[in-house]
Amino acid sequence: MSDGVDAVGSARKRRLRPRGGLSIQSKLLIMLLGVSLVSSIVVGAIGFLNGRQSLHDAAVDQLITIRSMRAAELVDAIDEVRKQASLNSRNLSAQNMSTAVNAGYEELEQQVITPEQTAQLESYYSDTFIPELEERTGEEYGDAAFIPESAAGQYAQLHYSMANQDFDTDYDKLLRMNDAGDGTSYSVATERYGDYFTRLVDSLGYEDALLLNLDGDVVFSAYKGIELGTNLHTGPYRESQLSQAYADVMATNSVDSIAMTDFERWIPSMNVPAIWVVSPIGNNERVTGAIAFQISIDAINDVTTGSEQWKKQGLGDTGEVYLVGLDDLMRSTSRRLIEDPGTYAQRAINGGTPPSVAERIADVGGTVLLQPINTFAVAQAQAGKTGTTTGTDYHGGDSVTAYAPLEVEGLDWVIIARIDSAEAFAPVADFTRNVLLTLLGIILAVSLLSLALAQVFTRPIHRLVGAVHRVAEGDLEVQVPQGSRDEFGDLGAAFNDMASSLRIKQDLIDEQQKENEKLLLTLMPESAAAKYRQGDEAITEAHENVSVVFAELVGFDDFARDLTAEEEIGFLNTLMRGFDDAAEKAGVEKVRTLRGGYLASSGLTVPRVDNVRRSVEFARGLRDAADRFNAQNGSSIAIRAGVDSGTVTSGLVARTNLAYDLWGDAVNLAYRVRSVTGEPGIYVSQTVRDRTQEMFTYTEAGTVDVQGRTETVWKVA
Repeated sequence: MSDGVDAVGSARKRRLRPRGGLSIQSKLLIMLLGVSLVSSIVVGAIGFLNGRQSLHDAAVDQLITIRSMRAAELVDAIDEVRKQASLNSRNLSAQNMSTAVNAGYEELEQQVITPEQTAQLESYYSDTFIPELEERTGEEYGDAAFIPESAAGQYAQLHYSMANQDFDTDYDKLLRMNDAGDGTSYSVATERYGDYFTRLVDSLGYEDALLLNLDGDVVFSAYKGIELGTNLHTGPYRESQLSQAYADVMATNSVDSIAMTDFERWIPSMNVPAIWVVSPIGNNERVTGAIAFQISIDAINDVTTGSEQWKKQGLGDTGEVYLVGLDDLMRSTSRRLIEDPGTYAQRAINGGTPPSVAERIADVGGTVLLQPINTFAVAQAQAGKTGTTTGTDYHGGDSVTAYAPLEVEGLDWVIIARIDSAEAFAPVADFTRNVLLTLLGIILAVSLLSLALAQVFTRPIHRLVGAVHRVAEGDLEVQVPQGSRDEFGDLGAAFNDMASSLRIKQDLIDEQQKENEKLLLTLMPESAAAKYRQGDEAITEAHENVSVVFAELVGFDDFARDLTAEEEIGFLNTLMRGFDDAAEKAGVEKVRTLRGGYLASSGLTVPRVDNVRRSVEFARGLRDAADRFNAQNGSSIAIRAGVDSGTVTSGLVARTNLAYDLWGDAVNLAYRVRSVTGEPGIYVSQTVRDRTQEMFTYTEAGTVDVQGRTETVWKVA
């Protein structure tokens, strides 16, 4: 009785012993103060760090910066194009080409165009070019509208445009096909100097390059299009901006003059918008013609889209930079068309674009000279003003826009940078949301504080109850947190110690079971082991179509006579490992090994159609393993093996001292055929020989008596 009292007293003393941690009451006080202080600090920090107006101004300033950068890049790019055009038209190659090609073209005027050739030219336009053009543009054209008036022009088109302008032709090959092979001085000149145009197009990325004489004739084209041979003063393109630009630069009679056109639809390029840069050819003494370079739309788009790297350029998911002309039509390609062509038409219609125009944009995959932009920002920029605005964009959505005129000589373009208002002002919206959520959070926290305190008290108990249930279910990995230094912490530490102790014991039991299982499987196949674990008394299995290999070592006793026991077992293990490797390679199953023998089967545990072949190959593998051993150790050990195939029985012999064995006619015959001659070798029954005679070479080795009949034994070569 006194012992019980002493134990209770000791436990009570332990409970009353002072701890180093804070009391529950102290923790509650600190928690209440902490919630109030942290809430006040968070709200103050958010209000200090996030100013609505500053975020708004930052978004607008970023858009202005992007617009200014793109404008500067575009001006530099256009200036570079003009400079390159001027340089390339004044060098000696251009002058020599102009003189030679002009002379050759003038001689072509003496060529007689036969009625058959005229009909051929008319057929080319009526059957090939014009149908393709009308399908692309939706407009109608006369069959003879584009045929040059001059004999030289017709001759050039017959021998170049018609010969080369197959729409399935390799354009790179077309660019380099400068000799019509007609022996004219014109062809000689174009073959000699055409490479100059080829190099310009390849290196500078022009869409095309035209050579013109003083009369306005297009005497050469890099791609030999249908503009070749036409006259810009009197021909089908006399109303084009190219014609006007040519007239302007030639009127100056100066090689320093240069003219650049706005985008215009160029019929020879299937009505695709084109920009031309025209510069006279010659020197300070005389002018012999002009070069017109066709600038690619991509050259403009690469600048406005930043090579389609909008996000990297600070334009997010919806921002873009585009150009607009005085006619309120776009001069670059819309980002939305590039990224989402499937929905572009409907968006454009929602923004006020006529349905026919929107569908046309979707069909051709471009907005240049098609997409109308009638926004306030465009109107302000066209009036020479620079600024920002927020309003409806050309797709009907709300956008933040930075606008300005583009300062490029000869081009009345404006540059617009825009981004969806929702994306531009997302930080502002986030700021507002954060403030509101913070205030609501503080109110909610105060309201739920009493409930939270109750949960704080009961949470450790819930953890322990849950952990106990998991241990009862077999989960011994469970641990409970020990962060607190009060009674709950002590209880959690004690529980964790208990769970760890149980886990260690269970791990030891599991490890022992694994070792027992591994040992069992080394003695017998899985099927026999399963029956043994179930407690079956008679464990046997009959197997059909199983090949048996019974092999014995010949000469090992002589080799081991002078060896110690340790050396003998070491060499024997080396041999057996080689035999095991041969078994694994051949796909046979080891049944048992003895000091001087090896019993294996094929098709026993895993049925195999080719078990006979595998058994013979295994026997040969045993022979090879013995040969390798002899070569390494200077021994003369040999293999005497017997192979048969048939029905066998496998099972456990006794239950106290387990022994898995194999018996039956096939085992007996395999044992007997191995010693038919007494010599080393691989011996097989008639059954094995009949099933593998096409795979191995056999020689007759003798006979054995089997149940009253004579069985021929064969030796494997």
